[in-house]
Amino acid sequence: MTDGILIGKGSEAAVHIWPRMANRHGLVAGATGTGKTVTLQRLAEQFSRRGVPVFLADVKGDLAGISQPGGDNAKVAERVSELQLDEVEFAYRPCPVTLWDLYGEQGHPVRTTISEMGPLLLARLLNLNDVQEGVLNICFRVADDNGLLLLDMKDLRAMLNYVAEHAASLRTTFGNVSAASVGAIQRRLLQLEDQGGDLLFGEPALDLADLMQTDINGQGIINVLAADKLIHNRTLYATFLLWLLSELFEQLPEVGDPDQPKLVFFFDEAHLLFDDAPKVLTDKVEQVVRLIRSKGVGVYFVTQSPMDVPDDVLGQLGNRVQHALRAFTPRDQKAVRAAAQTFRTNPALDTETAITALGVGEALASTLDLDGIPSIVERVKVAPPGSQLGPISEAQRRTLIEGSLVAGVYEKSLDRESAYEILKLMADQAAIAAESTPVTPAQQRTRTPSRGNRQTAVEAFASSAMRSLGTQIGRQIVRGVMGSLFGGTRRR
Repeated sequence: MTDGILIGKGSEAAVHIWPRMANRHGLVAGATGTGKTVTLQRLAEQFSRRGVPVFLADVKGDLAGISQPGGDNAKVAERVSELQLDEVEFAYRPCPVTLWDLYGEQGHPVRTTISEMGPLLLARLLNLNDVQEGVLNICFRVADDNGLLLLDMKDLRAMLNYVAEHAASLRTTFGNVSAASVGAIQRRLLQLEDQGGDLLFGEPALDLADLMQTDINGQGIINVLAADKLIHNRTLYATFLLWLLSELFEQLPEVGDPDQPKLVFFFDEAHLLFDDAPKVLTDKVEQVVRLIRSKGVGVYFVTQSPMDVPDDVLGQLGNRVQHALRAFTPRDQKAVRAAAQTFRTNPALDTETAITALGVGEALASTLDLDGIPSIVERVKVAPPGSQLGPISEAQRRTLIEGSLVAGVYEKSLDRESAYEILKLMADQAAIAAESTPVTPAQQRTRTPSRGNRQTAVEAFASSAMRSLGTQIGRQIVRGVMGSLFGGTRRR
């Protein structure tokens, strides 16, 4: 289809997102209860019907209704009649949906590996300070240098223990590794485990190709991540979505400016991505957002105010839908002014006043035309989605999971040989070697019966075994493009 995606119609004009410009990213903003979720559902539905796969997070638990046909909502019928929508602009139809869930309860399990997450994102997930992050980087570097795979939490724990036990021999190469820092990281891992975050790490890891599929009718699959429980762990939610975005950037080939996106990624509750984020991480996000459009990916941030998004990122968002904002406090008033200033001025519209006067389902909208120029802002009534508004039943959810294209692929976890198993084997062999070495009477008299000397013998054997292991395994884990951005490594 070559026509645009209708956002809504106003008294003066209709506003569309043109598929060729959809990978120039976008913003859907507005106060709670003003219609952001319905707008998100409308856009996702329309992208899907044009054959574009979509990824979105279901923060409130009601977006899975996009998998069912609408038709029983009086307000939707009223809006369709009011806007005089034709069959191209509106139809009561479901969309093909794949359900995902980090906890594996409401959808297919989603996993990645510790190596792929990388030390920078993992440090943010664990809320580490600079010194602790430095120790984490040493763990990754030692694992990298010796071909040890960090797949799940027990691998990382084993690697931390190894680095702590061999701190003296590592100090000259990597710097000081304090027991206190290692202990702090281990405690943070325990906290993450208590919150269910350990379920994210392991294999089989998510294959991004499974997010970019179409059904037999050519409609793009909408990937819905169950996030109503996940959102309570806000850092895990934001870190996972940022990791996913970075993986898309790394793995997808350059496509330039396609006729329509290869994937549209909706980042709901986008302010969580930037809350308390260090500048280095914010800079990386801006870099990914700026470059990923050449991979054919459109990123749409969904949040309450444009002020939730840093200016360098906001400047990359060409398609904008602004629902109502409330100006009850000085900060609210500042947000209203900031939102008004992000639009191209319409001489016939007082944008700042309009933002506070919009009703539910109304918005100010501006999009890029086919030459990439922002249109003047228009006040519109947003077109409704033709799919069901609201949650689905447990039976409907189960039917979707069992009938999806990836049914049975991710349900059973794998545990192949990785850092934990190899380091455990090395420690066992070192202990056996130490016990079986005969001790002469002279050695017995000169040996101090201390734990430190026993560690030295084990350490010497382990170092030798590690060098041998590096020779056997061969090459260092290959870092992808994002290694320079987020510090992740590719699985083999």
